[in-house]
Amino acid sequence: MSKETSVLLVEDDPMIGQSLVRALNDARMQVCWCKDGNEGKTAVESGSYNLVLLDLGLPGKSGLEILKEMRASGNRTPTFIITAREQIDDVEKGLDMGGDDYLVKPFSINELLARISRISRWDGNNAVLSNGEIALDLTTYKITYRGTTHMLSVRELALMNAFLKHPGMILSRSQLEKHLYGWIDEIDSNVIEVLIHGLRKKFDSEIIRNVRGIGWMVNGNA
Repeated sequence: MSKETSVLLVEDDPMIGQSLVRALNDARMQVCWCKDGNEGKTAVESGSYNLVLLDLGLPGKSGLEILKEMRASGNRTPTFIITAREQIDDVEKGLDMGGDDYLVKPFSINELLARISRISRWDGNNAVLSNGEIALDLTTYKITYRGTTHMLSVRELALMNAFLKHPGMILSRSQLEKHLYGWIDEIDSNVIEVLIHGLRKKFDSEIIRNVRGIGWMVNGNA
């Protein structure tokens, strides 16, 4: 990471905030640290950042509210949810609202830096993958299907990247999970179904086809 990498940290715990600022500075990143939700909302609206690290349990305005307003305004800055809450409902809400990844406290700095590095791997890559009816832009996180365009989370991007690198090929659960390793360190048993369900909600059930007992696929090149 270069010193030009700018991170917005929205975290109210002083000990966690201080340790993250030190670690990110040591990794040659610039950090703006906001200690409550209202301050974080203002920073999101007025600044330009490469990454947002967003706690959920904030005074003033919750992290989920900030994330929802970011995505509603078209702000697609990669956003990591950092939270002490282990309830799956909170995590799912954050990812549904457009969060790109999450870390449950306490987490290691090395793991955070590794995940930041994975998001940055798309920088400078202008590739667009397409099978004729689906077009996936790896730099803007945009996917267009039958004239409709949506933004994707990093996880959704990784999944569609796997499908569009092999259009017309049936991919099993294990093949898809292997592709997601490195994007998701802990693969939940139902993560593939959750991601596919979310993409179908954005478009329709035909974007990803289920081949019963074998796996899933997108149509081959038109």
